[in-house]
This record gives sequence, C-alpha cells and structure tokens, in this order.
Amino acid sequence: MRELLFRNLHKQRASTEREIDAHAYFHININTSMATKLLALACIGSESHGNLSPRPHYPSMPKYPKGVSVQESNLELGSEAKAVFSVMGMTCSACAGSVEKAIKRLPGIREAVIDVLNNKAQVLFYPTFVNAETIRETIEDVGFEAKLIEDEIYDRSTQVCRIRINGMTCTSCTSTIESALQAIRGVQMVQVALATEEAEIHYDPKIVSYNQLVKTIEDTGYEAMLISSGEDISKIDLKIDGVRTDHSMRAIKESLQALPGVQDVNMSLKHNKISVSYKPEMTGPRTFINEIESTGSRSFKASIYPKVGGRETHRKEEIKQYYRSFLWSLVFTVPIFLTSMVFLYIPGIKHAFDTEIVNMMSVGMLLRWVLSTPVQFIIGRRFYSGSYKALGHGSANMDVLIALGTNGAYFYSVYSVLRAATSKDFKGTDFFETSAMLISFILLGKYLEVLAKGKTSEAIAKLMDLAPGTATLLTLDDEGNVMSEEEIDSQLIQKNDVIKVIPGAKVASDGFVIWGQSHVNESMITGEARPLAKAPVQKFADRISKYFVPLVIIFSFSTWLAWFLAGKFHWYPDSWIPFSMDDFELALQFGISVMVIACPCALGLATPTAVMVGTGVGATQGVLIKGGQALESAHKVNCIVFDKTGTLTVGKPVVIDKRLLTSIAVQDFNELIAATEVNSEHPLAKAIVEHAKKFREDGENLAWPEAQDFISITGHGVKAIVRNKEIIIGNKSLMLDHNIAIPLDAEDILAEAEGKAQTGILVSIDREVAGVLAISDPLKPGAKEAISVLGTMKIRSIMVTGDNFRTANSIANEVGIKTVVAEAKPEQKAEKVKDLQASGYTVAMVGDGVNDSPALVAADVGMAIGAGTDIAIEAADIVLMKSNLEDVITAIDLSRRTFFHIRLNYFWALGYNVIGIPIAAGILFPSTRFRLPPWIAGAAMAASSVSVVCCSLLLKYYRRPKKLDKLEMHGIKIE
Repeated sequence: MRELLFRNLHKQRASTEREIDAHAYFHININTSMATKLLALACIGSESHGNLSPRPHYPSMPKYPKGVSVQESNLELGSEAKAVFSVMGMTCSACAGSVEKAIKRLPGIREAVIDVLNNKAQVLFYPTFVNAETIRETIEDVGFEAKLIEDEIYDRSTQVCRIRINGMTCTSCTSTIESALQAIRGVQMVQVALATEEAEIHYDPKIVSYNQLVKTIEDTGYEAMLISSGEDISKIDLKIDGVRTDHSMRAIKESLQALPGVQDVNMSLKHNKISVSYKPEMTGPRTFINEIESTGSRSFKASIYPKVGGRETHRKEEIKQYYRSFLWSLVFTVPIFLTSMVFLYIPGIKHAFDTEIVNMMSVGMLLRWVLSTPVQFIIGRRFYSGSYKALGHGSANMDVLIALGTNGAYFYSVYSVLRAATSKDFKGTDFFETSAMLISFILLGKYLEVLAKGKTSEAIAKLMDLAPGTATLLTLDDEGNVMSEEEIDSQLIQKNDVIKVIPGAKVASDGFVIWGQSHVNESMITGEARPLAKAPVQKFADRISKYFVPLVIIFSFSTWLAWFLAGKFHWYPDSWIPFSMDDFELALQFGISVMVIACPCALGLATPTAVMVGTGVGATQGVLIKGGQALESAHKVNCIVFDKTGTLTVGKPVVIDKRLLTSIAVQDFNELIAATEVNSEHPLAKAIVEHAKKFREDGENLAWPEAQDFISITGHGVKAIVRNKEIIIGNKSLMLDHNIAIPLDAEDILAEAEGKAQTGILVSIDREVAGVLAISDPLKPGAKEAISVLGTMKIRSIMVTGDNFRTANSIANEVGIKTVVAEAKPEQKAEKVKDLQASGYTVAMVGDGVNDSPALVAADVGMAIGAGTDIAIEAADIVLMKSNLEDVITAIDLSRRTFFHIRLNYFWALGYNVIGIPIAAGILFPSTRFRLPPWIAGAAMAASSVSVVCCSLLLKYYRRPKKLDKLEMHGIKIE
C-alpha cells in the first residue's frame, strides 16, 4: 500500500544509503485510484531486459498461501503528527533548502515546509517511524538552533485534495486564498501555486468537506474546480464507438450500473461519452471497458475519453472576457472623455453641454452621469465582487484599492450633480471621467497582463507530462505464480493490480512492493509532480504584499486629510487650486491618485512570470528546470561535481578486451556473464551483454539462462546464481569483500587496462577469478571545451566516480579536471557534495545513473543527463535532455539571466511605487504645480504590471552564451 512504499522511499533518501538486494524488477500491488496520476515515480535498480528475450523470463516468484490476500500484508502507519519548530540562524533560501532536505531524508516524513522569513519549520510525520525530538536534532545537525514550539498528533484520516483556481493574477491572490483556507477548522496545510493555478490542501474530512474548501475559494473571489478530493471515489469518462441508438446506450448504462462498486453512470449519446463514478477498491476503468465491449453483439469499442479544454481553454476565455469588457468600457468612456476634456475647447459644442437643465445641473453633467454608471457598476462589478470577498476574509487586495478609488470619484461626482440640481448658485465639478477612465485603463492593463502571462507559460506543459504511457500487468494464480503478462495503458491500472516494474524505469502508479527488492526515490511519490514557480525569493514579495494594501489605504486617507486641512486653514495660497475646483476637490484628487497608483500586483508578478518564462525557454533549449527553487539555486553555483560514465564519457561503453584465466570455454563464460548482467541497468552491464551476443551461435534465440538470487551491489558490481554456479562480476574491492583471491595475472591485466583509461572488470565463478574484461567508454565530444568554459565562468569542476583511480585520473587529465575522487560509492559521492557545501561552495551535481541519485539529491542543484536512467532524471532538479555538457553552461547562464530579470522586475516594481506614490500624493505640486490626475495614475498602475510581465517576456529572446557557438559540440545519440 501507499504507506509501505512511502516508508521504503524515506529510507532510500537517508543521508547514508543502505545497500539492499536489487532484483531485476519488482512488483507493485496497486491500491491507489488512477484519478491521481503520479508523474514522477521511478524505481532505482536495473534496466529492462529490452528485446533480449522473445518471451517473459522470470526468476522464481514467491508463493502466497491460499486465502491470504495481498492486502493483509499492508503496513498501517497509524496516527499522523504535526510539529512546528522555531529554527534560528537561517538567513537565505539556501539555509531553508538544507534544513528541508535534511528533514525529508528521515524515515516517516510526510511533508516539511520551511519559512525562512519567520524562522519556522512545519513538519508532518508518522510517529511510528520518527519523533519530534529526532527531527529537532536533525535540524541542529545541519547547523541551526531548533526548538519545538508545537506538537500535535491527529488521526490518519487526513486527505489531500487538489483544486484548480482561475482568476489569480499575482502572489497577493495566492496569499489571500491560503489565508482563507488556513482559517478553516480541519485544514492542516495549504499550498497555492500561481504558475500551475492549483491548490493542494491537507484536510480532515471528518471536520471539513472538500465542497467547503471549494466554496471558500469561490467566496474569496476566484473560480474553483475540484481536481481530486482525496476520497476513495473516482470518476472516469469513456468514449464509446459503435453506438447508434439510445437503446444501445441504455443497455451499456444498465450493464455498468450492475457492476459492484459503480456509484453513478451518466451518458451522452451526442458525444458518445459515458461518465462513471466508482469505488476504486472494487472496480476500475479496465473492467468497464471489458463490460462495454462484451455487451450486446460485441460491436462496441470503448476507450478513455480524450481530455479537452483545461487550463489553456480557461486562459483563452479569460483573455476574451477582459477584451470584451475593455471594448464595452470604451463605448461609454470615450464619450465621457470627449465631453469633459475635448468639447470644452470647442465653443459651439461647449455651450450646448453647459446648458443648464435644472438649476445649476448642466447637460454635460447629466450625460456623464448616465454614461459612467454602467461602467462603474456593470463593467466594473468584478472589482466590487473581488473586494467584498477579500474584505470578508479579513484581507485586502488590488480590487479594494480600485473600488475605493473609483467609488470616491463616482459618488463625489453624484453629490456634485445632485447639489447642482438643488442649488441655484453651486458651481461644483464632477469627476465621472476619472472613475470611467480609471476602470477602462485597468481593464486594458488586465487584458494585456493576462495576454502576456499566457505567453509566459507556453512551455511549462513540457515539465508536467512525463508520466509513463504504459504499464506491464501481471496475472497471478491463487498461489502467486505468474500466468501471463500484458502491456496496458497506464490509465487503465486498477486497485489491487500487480504491475511488473523493471528497475531503472518509471512506476506508472502508486502502490506497495509485494516481491523483489530495490530502491525508490521518495521525492517521486509524494503526489503528481507540478513545477511550483514559487521560488524562495518570492517570499520577499509575499511579505510586502501582505501589508501593502492596508498601508496604501492609510496613506491615501492621510494624503486627502493633509491637503484638505491645508486648504481649510489656508496653509497654501488659493492660487494653487486649479480652476473649477475647491480645496476639498483638490484634496480628493490627491487621495484618489495615491490609492489607484499603488500596485502590489507588479511586486507579486516579478518572480513567477520570470520563472515561468525562464523554465519555458529552458525547455525549448533542451534544459528542463523543475521550478523556481532549482532556478534560484543554479545562478549561485560555483562548483560542479561531474560523474564520469555517461556524463563526461559517451555512456556507450564497449568491451575491447577479454582475458580468460581458467580453462572454462569461451561460450560458457559468455553465457554466464550475460545471464547475470542482463538484469542490471548499468552501462557497463549492457556492454558486457552486447559483447556476449556477438558470440552467440543461435543468433535468433536471445534468451539467456535464468539468474537466481540476483543482487546488485551498488557501486561495486553484481552477483547471482546461474546454472548452479555463483557468479560475481565487479571491481577489485568487490572481490576482496567476498574474500576472493586476485591472481597476479589479473592484477597485471587490470593495471594495463586502467593505464589506457579503460575500466577493468573481474569475473569470479564459484569464488575463483575466471577472467578479466577491459571496457572502454570514449570521451564525449566537447567535454574538454565545456570544462574550459566553466573555468572562465569562475566555476570549479570536480570529478567523482566509482571507477578506479588510474582510469578516472586519465579521463580527468584529458578533459582538464584537476580534482578527482575515485572508487566512490553512491553515499560517498553524496558525502563529497556535502563536504564541498560545508566549505562554502554552492554545488551542482551532474550525473546520469542510479549511483548518482543520492548526490543529485544532496547537491544544491542536481543535473541529470537526459540519456541516463529515469531515476537519475527524476531525482535531479534540472534535466539536460540533449545529453550535452554544453547544456550545463546553458542552464547556469539561463538561471543567471532569469535572476537578472527578477531583480530588474523588483527594481521597477519597488521603484515605481516608491517614486509614484509620493508624486501622486502631490510632493511636486508646491514647487512645480505638477499633479497626477486619478485617471493617469490608474493608467500608470496598469502599465506597471504590464511592464513587469513584458520585462519577463524579454527572456523569450534568450540566446545561449556566444562562446558556446565556437565549440564543436553536438548532441550525443544513444543507440
């Protein structure tokens, strides 16, 4: 079950990786609905057999007693606990990252959230495996002072729901939603991501329902749609082909309703679609498809209904809505502008509009009132709705400022018109053009902003659809023996299915291990992987946005009051007051200008838009960057640790020499080593298998003898029993660990191979060294040049490899790396990374294999070669899809360029408010008589958000460093 798998994952993530038996593959008993698609699951171990065998070839499967279900082997985690720690000494996001990684490496950790600004750490964990004191000690081991300030154990009934949210424009929106949700009793943790427009909420279903969560989001002024509730009810849409009548559709519906576990069936003949709600522990989509296709004359075909619409459809609709609103506002605003700003200077027309209707109320006043009212209350109703809901939850957003500013101008104008209509000597001025033009310019700004933001996320989807498309389904008999296997669409996996997972490949769904042993990366099973654009630097803007709007309201009121009192007490000459205004109206204009010019959205958009564009541009360049944390850390990198095989070298090693030291026949030797190594994913293992295939007499029959008790000794080699012989294949230390004597001839052969930058592999048969293999892996084109360019960027390069020192040193000299760590186990690679971090370096690790995954996790930035194993790719923060070392340079340079734009955005957003607000308040008016009318202030406010987004969009024109164009580097194609 999920809990057992999570438990295994956390142990794998420990700082010192355990050595465990790694069979050729393992099986997972699915107990989770496919309604939640796990994107980033992968198991560490061995590669698929590929096409080496024409039929399934299994080691012996375990036999389960009859009547004992797999579910009975599930381990219950019991209660769940939450602990909040005060963590002193954190100064930046790197500190927070190191604390978070340390905590998550402990067994039994469900989630850890670090707040560097408030010096707190909140941890969800299972007391069965870890306690609060252990977590506290772990934090202190990282180098920070930790104190437990809250400890709460609650029921294991916690569920996690995901909700899509439409209408968010900046991080002040996400903060508003998070605050509203966190205020609900029963909600334990909330994370809202602006880039993906989703909220992930941990809640207790016995206290609060997911419908309440959705309603709360809607009450804050945003559209909300449930993606998954966390409850054990799933829904799937099926497409039915061959149905031509209502009778046929009803027959299918009735047959589905008769199935155990089916809760509800809805059908649409028009779209040939059937929606089924069901309990996943009892049935699933594959059962539905089989039932449909067996109904009637078996002429129906069923499949998963293709998904349409989604986030992009909503984005386009949002753009259309703002565009339509802006056009309608222009219909009313343009005449208002003409009557108040233009026609006043045309004598004949001016006289017509100045004609008094009732007392002092003129035609122009009445016309502007009539035209501005629809703009204020119909077109601008979104601002009323948003501000009302925000204030109802104790927060204030941009809508509040807009509503206050436009209402001030509109209702004062109404007062002026009514006063003029009831008085024969009142000469007031209306500001209807202020409220109408203000709303029009804001709508224009919103339209341009949404349009630009849509462009920032064009390539984000490339990071979000990496799930495997298929899975291998096993059918077992009552005793647990494999009867058959079938490749199915991963969306058709059902609860209690048994899935074969080849080590080194992705796991198609959540589940628990029922047979086999291997390693699985915990970070890939905590839910569907979604890039959060929320970089640590974003917390700066979040903190400002929290207090920004209330402070602006206070300052706006203070501005009005100061100018009003100054006018009443004649603290400035009457000549300062513009024609057709009095001191109250002048003060009101200053106050409104301050309120509408202030813009928290520009601050909130500074980071996420740049991160979205940066990750998107990276994807088009073949560099997949998994969110803001990776992007922020990468720009600080000053030391890179490289693996050797598959990273600095091509990763396509070949056996170039084979020496036998006993009288064993060559063909028998090849059979034994191939049968053992075929279960491993390591590039050297593949080379050995390919070498053995060349000597097969029966070229078509590629089935190797069965290997029993296969074990992968990470960083050393493999061993197994083949044809009742103990086969051990690996390096020198592996032989010594098993007390196997190494002959002098073997020592000489090893030394000769290593002197040629080749890797020497020893083969032991029944505890006697029977042969030595020399394997060569050529250097990647451009590796030397890439290391040289990194040196010019003031980045130190180090090589850490599991290979022997002589081979490693030879390769290092060839590429120009001065520091080499050889014969390193996976945990030793991670320790080297930590040592460098302790020395003050910001470290990136570049690797491609299973052995590199602990170091990839430990590094500040993990970079995986795209041609490497799935687990290395999933463990990394950045994936180099083209497998070029030049992309390491591109990734770091892009990160630096992105953060230049983020700083530029903050400089503009802060500078705009710091300069704009005092000008709007009238600081220049006494000396220059210059003031900002409210409608111009509103236009400036709208322009500020657009300018920040446009500044981020400039990243779309990013080009890799010119020095790379001079290098003769090309993508490495792995056959």
